[in-house]
Amino acid sequence: MSLRLYFLRHGETIYSRTGGYCGELDPELTPEGVQMAKAFADAYHSFPWTAVYASPKKRTIATAKPLCDLLGIEMQLREGLKELSYGDWESKTPEFVKQHYADDYIHWLTEPAWNSPTGGETAVEVANRAIPVITEIQQKYSTGHVLVVSHKATIRIILCSLLGIDLGRYRDRINVLVASLNIITFDIHGPLLEVLGDRHHLPEQLRNLPGT
Repeated sequence: MSLRLYFLRHGETIYSRTGGYCGELDPELTPEGVQMAKAFADAYHSFPWTAVYASPKKRTIATAKPLCDLLGIEMQLREGLKELSYGDWESKTPEFVKQHYADDYIHWLTEPAWNSPTGGETAVEVANRAIPVITEIQQKYSTGHVLVVSHKATIRIILCSLLGIDLGRYRDRINVLVASLNIITFDIHGPLLEVLGDRHHLPEQLRNLPGT
């Protein structure tokens, strides 16, 4: 049996609905986001989970909590799983940033691995704190099913790191919608992407909500 990691993005927040940048901000889930978390728990509570890891933000904890409550398992919080920091761009829309931080925005779009949002983090910096969490999980659990509840950019960056995709292209190669599940299996050949962006655990009305 191999180790399988299940990367779940948190449920909807007001910022995922509107498209505003949200990294260090700590919003609650919307009512629809709460429904997404419950839908995931309902669909996967009978699964043989080995452990649950989560970012220490309200939105990720609230997404993992329904499953953990049903399982009677304690989630393990890790700072390394937090979202990319957007610095001065926090809460602002891409349109606002494009107008008021034009040079930094262009540099970030062109090469986000090494260029950050104004005052924020680069993709390389996120990888340098997130991948050690994945290494910790691999060292602790050689087999089993481990859920990792994190954020849009962070999950994309982790997946690129594991799959050998240029970190500078994380925004162009992989999309991670709210409450979507992405599965990586580790075997003798290394990380294998088996599922990307699955949201079949959500009712249709939640899958069709606008937002990112």
